[in-house]
Amino acid sequence: MKSAPKIKCAVTGLLAGAANGFFGAGGGMLLVPLLSRWVKLEQRSTFATSLAVIFPMCIVSAVVSIIKTDFNIVSAWPYLAGGLVGGFIGGRIFKKIPVKWLH
Repeated sequence: MKSAPKIKCAVTGLLAGAANGFFGAGGGMLLVPLLSRWVKLEQRSTFATSLAVIFPMCIVSAVVSIIKTDFNIVSAWPYLAGGLVGGFIGGRIFKKIPVKWLH
């Protein structure tokens, strides 16, 4: 894999982080097209990198929301459980999905 210029990577992360911080989520909607089209990552690497970047961004956004709002962890448990199960299943089948479908 060819290394992308660090400034492109930093700007991509900045835009995704800003979107995630502003909306509480959504950084991946920017990351995937920016990583594949602007940074020129291969499609599978684009999705894997996006997930690796989104995870810490979501943790930061969640912590800020917990601190700044009236957050009820009990109401979040079903979503967390579903997300964990869905993430595990999605990760297991990711390698089997043709790159054409990912695009």
